[in-house]
Amino acid sequence: MQVSIDISMYPLERAYREPILAFIDRLAAIPGVSVARNDLATQVFGDYDTVMGELTDAVREVLEAHRETVFVIKLVGGNRQGHNA
Repeated sequence: MQVSIDISMYPLERAYREPILAFIDRLAAIPGVSVARNDLATQVFGDYDTVMGELTDAVREVLEAHRETVFVIKLVGGNRQGHNA
């Protein structure tokens, strides 16, 4: 099953850009997964099991390194890449 995920990440620290960019880079390195960035969020498109397994590990790493980080994650079934809201 394909999934589309919208992720916003808010590290509650002064140096917030680096953790966000590292998180996006990690997601973008997943084989078979597409990542699109904009000013408000990052969209991830791909196979549900692949994306969710990798996302679980990536979020855990962030929270271990930057405990005061807020994630807002929205999921929808199907690949919505290229669809306008």
